[in-house]
Amino acid sequence: MITLAGIIGSGKSTMTEILSKELGSKAFFEPVEDNPVLPLFYKGNEIAAQKRAQGDPNATNPYTYLLQTFFVNRRFRMIKEAKKDANNVLDRSIYEDALFMKMNTDMGNATAVEYATYQELLENMLDELKYSTGVNSKDLMIFIHVSYDTMLKRIKKRGREYEQIEADPTLPEYYQRLLDYYERWLKWYDKSPIMIIDGDKYDFVDHPADRNFILDQIEDQLVELNHITKEEAEKLKANRQ
Repeated sequence: MITLAGIIGSGKSTMTEILSKELGSKAFFEPVEDNPVLPLFYKGNEIAAQKRAQGDPNATNPYTYLLQTFFVNRRFRMIKEAKKDANNVLDRSIYEDALFMKMNTDMGNATAVEYATYQELLENMLDELKYSTGVNSKDLMIFIHVSYDTMLKRIKKRGREYEQIEADPTLPEYYQRLLDYYERWLKWYDKSPIMIIDGDKYDFVDHPADRNFILDQIEDQLVELNHITKEEAEKLKANRQ
């Protein structure tokens, strides 16, 4: 299994599609369009911020736990499905789901009880995955590293209204905080080999040369991990010439 990771707007979904087509495998995408909770969550951030400004220091986002449970449940199902065949690609990691829940709890958007319940659920899921699907250190994590400015440009380009900083004055601080949490997460992640792509330097969406360079690097890594043979990698590269 290959998993993409990175902050909002880093290009995970785009690279997931590119890579799955390159490898002839299946892509699994984070539920966004069919997610009824996500817009509620962003509205909940505004509600909580307003209540705190009015003097309620314990105000939480009422949709945080619901949203993160929705995501981790979908991710759990996707991982089980993805592990049925070789080199299927996911556009977000289940460990990133845990990152979001931790950050939102630290921000006061979820309670300590909600966080403890979520962690217990996640641990049970991870134990089940190890037992039933063999999730292990052979899986490849690909992290797309982007700056705040690049993230905002890509968020603007894809046009989801509830993600735009113009629509919500709390989002700039939220996005900056999220970048900090991702930097910390990147330092401690050790569940599998990880490859880091410089998303500021390489525009794999609009520049074919950058895209081919990144695909070459990924395929070399897959050869090292015995996901594909050297001959298969050379054939994939030749087909892109």
